[in-house]
Amino acid sequence: MIDVQRLRVLRAVADHGSFSKAAAALHLTPSAVSQHVAVLERSLGAQVVARSTRGVTLTQAGQIMVGAAESVAAELEQAKQRVEQLSTGRVQLTVATFTSGGRHLLPGALARLMATHPRTLIHVREGEPEDTLPLVRQGAVDLALAYHFDGPLPVGPGPSSSLQWAALLEDPLHVVMPKEHRLADRESLGIAELATEPWVLGCLKTEAYLRRYAERAGFEPEVRGTTTDYFFARSLVAAGMGISLIPSIALVPTVPGLCAVPIEPPTPTRHIGVATIGRRRDRSHVTTFIEALREQAMHQIGDPRTTTAGGSPATGSPA
Repeated sequence: MIDVQRLRVLRAVADHGSFSKAAAALHLTPSAVSQHVAVLERSLGAQVVARSTRGVTLTQAGQIMVGAAESVAAELEQAKQRVEQLSTGRVQLTVATFTSGGRHLLPGALARLMATHPRTLIHVREGEPEDTLPLVRQGAVDLALAYHFDGPLPVGPGPSSSLQWAALLEDPLHVVMPKEHRLADRESLGIAELATEPWVLGCLKTEAYLRRYAERAGFEPEVRGTTTDYFFARSLVAAGMGISLIPSIALVPTVPGLCAVPIEPPTPTRHIGVATIGRRRDRSHVTTFIEALREQAMHQIGDPRTTTAGGSPATGSPA
């Protein structure tokens, strides 16, 4: 019989990439972690990690077992919630979300959920996708409102086959600049046309994305400021520090004196969706909440050229 604790240890090793870091996270000694893994390997008759001076990586057998470990953890957490529901009559829903998505999509979806399932106890956790998607796999949250750019989902170490991804909307990035800027009246702009402009960005991942697109266009962007808040970045643009690259749903609330210009294809775009574990989606309140998020997404994106120029936000279908 496979010990659940040893599966938990293996999952920590996969998440942290070394016995010592896994030991610190589990409050064990590295020797104890190594022993747990060795016993697991003997019981399976297969090597689950490949050891090297740079740390450890999962073998194919190890990937299978980490997937099983995450399924077991998710099942145990769901069983715990069902037991609590027996005694309290209330069902729990834990939602993880990134900031701009949570601000614009969650409130309406939560209101619909509470109207349909009034005895649902809701918890919301904020975090970036690379932090929240592993929590979905582990059963620590029921679902995550998340995004990715033109690469795969940032699910973290270990297998991601247990995740189900439901796309909600495409969130194209726009160039935000003062209305008196020489390019402000353009219908669209190519990234190469912005080679001499200074930049202020509202997200580290947006900066990395800009640098990739700028490299393709043959220039190195001059980044004068990087923040963790898109509204703050737009405020710095309004102060004259430079231009910015902002996702459509982060163009509200408005900042007077600014406009947003679409980027010509290939347009940098955030792909927003919701991640769940398959079994979690079978629960009626989870299904209701995902459908409510879809409705919010359908009415989210308007014309960003008007939403940042000081007018009221327009609504329409997502791009």
